[in-house]
Amino acid sequence: MKTKILIPYGFGLNCEDETRYAFELAGANVDKVHLKQLFERPKLLLEYHLLALVGGFSFGDHISAGKVLGNLYRLRLGESIKNFLCDGKLIFGECNGFQAMVKSAILPWSEGDKTEQTVTLMSNDSGVFEDRWVNLRINPRSRCVFTAGIKSMYLPVRHGEGKFFPANQSVLKKIEENNQIVMQYVDDNNVPTMQHPFNPNGSIESVAGLCDLTGRVFGLMPHPTAFLNMCNHPRYHRMTSFEKRELPQGISIFKNAVQYIEENFR
Repeated sequence: MKTKILIPYGFGLNCEDETRYAFELAGANVDKVHLKQLFERPKLLLEYHLLALVGGFSFGDHISAGKVLGNLYRLRLGESIKNFLCDGKLIFGECNGFQAMVKSAILPWSEGDKTEQTVTLMSNDSGVFEDRWVNLRINPRSRCVFTAGIKSMYLPVRHGEGKFFPANQSVLKKIEENNQIVMQYVDDNNVPTMQHPFNPNGSIESVAGLCDLTGRVFGLMPHPTAFLNMCNHPRYHRMTSFEKRELPQGISIFKNAVQYIEENFR
């Protein structure tokens, strides 16, 4: 049975095509479904193996980035998402998708009937929209399905509200103890940092991506969908011919997800 991916789009989201391309490169079948249709038929979600929440500016980022969309996910899809996860399926969220995940309480816990938001993604410390490439260190102890076997990544960010901020120290401590911090912004020495521009938004503990307790739900601010070909790399024209033949790092995340589904849903 081939992997089936559902990508909701509409209402200001704008990364559905590159996300579709990423999963198709990884060998999956992908359907794009308008959010209005999904909200009218929430059980449609259960026909798929993975829900991909894409980047963009849902509802114009009014109130705060991802807040309106997050509320809709919680109120209109909450029961279907709960059943979807109980079936052992996966959720991926990039940028605005990640923002909606934390504001709908899909992350960091995504378990039981918990609907209280415990972390947020807020305005960058720089006060401006950050559009740059960043170095990322992957937590080897994380259970995240999407980053299995990956040690580091170099990906672009493009956001105005990407600062990870927990509700309190006990929430942060629990996230750290559970190894739910999947990736962190690092400096040139591969050390997590608060220094700009290595940490582009001032994220607490340099957090760039989180997973839930199972490792099957993953959200991140950087855009792996923007590095699916080596010519996407900002230094492509200065690379050697050997470097240009390397696998673009973004695709690894999607291949991991598809491989997991193929191994667990035969």
